[in-house]
Amino acid sequence: MDTSNSSGGLKWLLWLVIVPVVLFVLYTWFVLSWSYSRGERAGYVQKLSQRGWLCKTWEGELALVTMPGTVAEKFYFTVRDENIAKKINETIGHRVALDYEQHVGIPTSCFGDTQYFITSVRAVPDIGAGGSPPGPVAPTGTASPGAPPAAPPVAPSVSSPAPAPAPSEGQDR
Repeated sequence: MDTSNSSGGLKWLLWLVIVPVVLFVLYTWFVLSWSYSRGERAGYVQKLSQRGWLCKTWEGELALVTMPGTVAEKFYFTVRDENIAKKINETIGHRVALDYEQHVGIPTSCFGDTQYFITSVRAVPDIGAGGSPPGPVAPTGTASPGAPPAAPPVAPSVSSPAPAPAPSEGQDR
């Protein structure tokens, strides 16, 4: 019996299994350690929950409010660090700024349902409460109490420039 042929087939089968697994592990490590983009989003955390059948990840949504009274856009994110998830849970309902890294090409949802992984969180002042004012600010000290409001400023009129004098017959054009 020739056992060298069967061991050679076993080696090929082993390489057909091991090489793809090693390549998958290297690819996964690369996309999780390299970030496509980094940024910051500010808003109100509406939801943060730990979910998953086998791989439990923290998934959340942040309501991005640009101005009071406007429809909020939702920013979906994933948290991998237990300490950051705890900090976010403590700030639910308050305005926060979330720093994130975007990882493109993650091969499975076991690492998170989104591409956006939160790296830090900090509380920021609410809009209109120590932050930027919610509307236009009226000038102060211009009118006395009970006086009618001043008329809005009038834009200066724009006149067209005077025409250039016509060249005389003896000049080159």
